[in-house]
Amino acid sequence: MKLSFHGADRDVTGSCHLVECAGKRVLIDCGLFQGGRELNEENAAPFGFDASAIDLVLLTHAHLDHCGRLPLLDKRGFRGEIITTGATRELARLVMLDAAHLQEEDAEQQARRAGQHGDEQAGAQPLYTVADATNCLDKFKRTASYDQPLELFPGVRATFIDAGHILGSASIVLDVVEAGRQLKLIFSGDLGNKGRPLLRGPATPPKADVAVIETTYGDRLHKPLGPSIEEFYGAITETFRGGGNVVIPTFALERAQELLSVLHHGIETGHLAKTIQVFLDSPMAISATEVFKRFPESLDDETAKVIAAGGDPLALPGLHLSRTTADSMAINRIRGGAVIMAGSGMCTGGRIRHHLKHNLEHGNASIVFVGYQGAGTLGRQIVDGAKQVRVLGEDIAVRARVYTINGFSAHADQAELLAWHRHTAAPRTFLTHGEEATMGKFAAMLSDTKVEMPALGQNFEL
Repeated sequence: MKLSFHGADRDVTGSCHLVECAGKRVLIDCGLFQGGRELNEENAAPFGFDASAIDLVLLTHAHLDHCGRLPLLDKRGFRGEIITTGATRELARLVMLDAAHLQEEDAEQQARRAGQHGDEQAGAQPLYTVADATNCLDKFKRTASYDQPLELFPGVRATFIDAGHILGSASIVLDVVEAGRQLKLIFSGDLGNKGRPLLRGPATPPKADVAVIETTYGDRLHKPLGPSIEEFYGAITETFRGGGNVVIPTFALERAQELLSVLHHGIETGHLAKTIQVFLDSPMAISATEVFKRFPESLDDETAKVIAAGGDPLALPGLHLSRTTADSMAINRIRGGAVIMAGSGMCTGGRIRHHLKHNLEHGNASIVFVGYQGAGTLGRQIVDGAKQVRVLGEDIAVRARVYTINGFSAHADQAELLAWHRHTAAPRTFLTHGEEATMGKFAAMLSDTKVEMPALGQNFEL
């Protein structure tokens, strides 16, 4: 029995782990590396295994850094099955098709630029196309329900338990019998932060022999949500008082819906004016918001009851849904008094770049970050205090006020990660999905377990 690591190893993106057991090869996630254009080559590089030899993929959740290379896997010969929860299946469809569309657009733009410089052969090819992503969707054949074991092959069983990270997210428990030996492995996926709006918290994991756990925030504790929401309301109120816009780089899955819920609550309680104008400028976030209402099993009890009674906790009187490019461009004519939520959450692509270009230079505007900013991203540069950043090919001065509000994180913090791991009582632990320094600090907190910090491509006998 072997376990090997092919992404999110001493890094926070590209999750991909391979289990070889009972004569089968089972992949846990197959995500994109994110953070900058220099990672394009890394995404296009060989996986470190033969795609055609993979029998099955188990997908923990629909974020791009966990599902974003599945169409490439399929394109390179994968002929097996992808299993995930119903909500993740719907969200992954949105995410992969959107990623393919953006890759096609980027390739076309590069080809045009190359042509303008007389180099007709220099245009880059997309990692995969919309057609590739569509073909990959055919591999989603079975759907997993929380806490219901699935027989994958003789001697291999998987159970998905709620990870509380985004809608449909799961930790995956693998029970393997090989040559008369039994072994239980648990893959945390990305674990959620308890007590947030909309979603249930992570389920208590079972005891396991081997734990593979994410460490995104393994070196810190989150700010409590209550004060974070107050700071969020304050940032909006203060910015509007100065006549500026509030620009929020927003992850389309979970974060956008959570912020809509918080804004709804702010209006209901009088913290925000009923006349507030909110622009959700993300076709994917708009579609994902509709998916939320179809999967109450992932929602907290209060939210599920509101929806069951016909209410809508994500509705706002001044909410504008910007689906088209023309809708998005029209927002940039607004010089003040608007909350603009757009992707991507780390400012690495999408419509948020246009809104940054039109607002960063204005001292009365605010940029509000409510999520993790990976090393090398435009968002990280702004958070780290850059006085000037490059946006859409132009150097833009950063004069807007920058807020970093950490309490909205969709990831468990150090205390929650330690508590989750303690429940597994795993004698052997692999740390993934975290920056190396963070992993080292988290490793120092673990006792009574053998800790590994795998490098990319490293193999282990279990």
